[in-house]
Amino acid sequence: MKNYDIKDSTLAEEGKLRIDWAAREMPVIKLIKQRFAKEKPLKGIRISACLHITTETANLALTLKEGGADLVLCASNPLSTQDDVAAALVDYGIPVNAIKGEDNKTYYRHIITALEHKPQLTMDDGADLVSTLHREHAELTGDVIGGTEETTTGVIRLRNMARAGKLSYPIIAVNDAQTKHFFDNRYGTGQSTIDGITRATNILWAGRKVVVCGYGWCGKGIARRAQGMGAQVIVTEVNPIPALEATMDGYQVMPLIKACETGEIFITTTGNMNVIDKAHFTQMKDGAILANSGHFNVEINIPALESLAKSKKRVRPFVDEYTLNNGKHIYLLGEGRLINLAAAEGHPASVMDMSFANQSLCVEYLINTRGKLKPDVYPVPEDIDREVGRLKLGSMNIAIDSLTEEQKKYLESWESGT
Repeated sequence: MKNYDIKDSTLAEEGKLRIDWAAREMPVIKLIKQRFAKEKPLKGIRISACLHITTETANLALTLKEGGADLVLCASNPLSTQDDVAAALVDYGIPVNAIKGEDNKTYYRHIITALEHKPQLTMDDGADLVSTLHREHAELTGDVIGGTEETTTGVIRLRNMARAGKLSYPIIAVNDAQTKHFFDNRYGTGQSTIDGITRATNILWAGRKVVVCGYGWCGKGIARRAQGMGAQVIVTEVNPIPALEATMDGYQVMPLIKACETGEIFITTTGNMNVIDKAHFTQMKDGAILANSGHFNVEINIPALESLAKSKKRVRPFVDEYTLNNGKHIYLLGEGRLINLAAAEGHPASVMDMSFANQSLCVEYLINTRGKLKPDVYPVPEDIDREVGRLKLGSMNIAIDSLTEEQKKYLESWESGT
């Protein structure tokens, strides 16, 4: 019986080649996969995963399968699926329900299909799977051991669920691991966002005035990469601490409404809604380009943009031109969705190696601690975080020092002073 929904199964061989190529840059996952193959720590465990269906995710999925997991996948964003990868995973025996460009109804139908797997573990990227499970299939939560969450937006949602007393099982915030957000969010998002915008528009970055909305780890990475390409970077913030940090990092900091007067490219990465709103559109220069690198397509108020436009047309793949009533043109990229996955291939495999190593080891940890954790959002255990860092350094042939016994004793004492 068919248990998957993909675009085209004939794309499988192409997908396998790309998965293998990504695997070359994922040595940590390879080591975990080899151990999982021998130990089978996930044997018989049903996992429902709502993740971006990319070559890197495929290597995670194959690692979990090697560990004995009974895995079903669906997409965590309608535009992030790589159809050839979805076909390859189905050919490898992993059910996938994901099609690039699927409409909202299909997107949630695929999530429901993943939940019909009756998961014992959930893996989420944005918390759509977990929120749908609690909202529409709460009867299934009793069998769930725990879950993991990949991204900032999802962690925010899950912590809100926990505070409201609505979260039914423990979830590990993989996003908050040092080996995740220091690298994936900063270097991965930074590079892949610039890549996605470049592929969609073929612009020259040098000399451009780029406005980065939000100076968290993702915003820091984007600002640094844009500056490295020769752009003049402006940062907008609502929090005084990262605003001060951006100032000391050498960027201009100002309110977004003022940045609209000179900005040419606007990139949102805040995790919040209506960051770029109606008042901002009317102040923008003719030809302004808008892109989002936050998880959901709510950071740019698209309904407000459409209300100001007298016409809209697709001028390039992933580029929609809005002609406003005042005659100005605004260009929205990737329908306001994650531009690094909508128009490009997402993060480089090398950085996702650490993120997905955390995912694999946290799933194993949840199984080993079954029944010991109360429903809440938990950090990645420090020993897992450090192990991922150690393995990554080893794969890069980089050695570091170790504390001596004398140094360890000193750090654990309080008697010694001036």
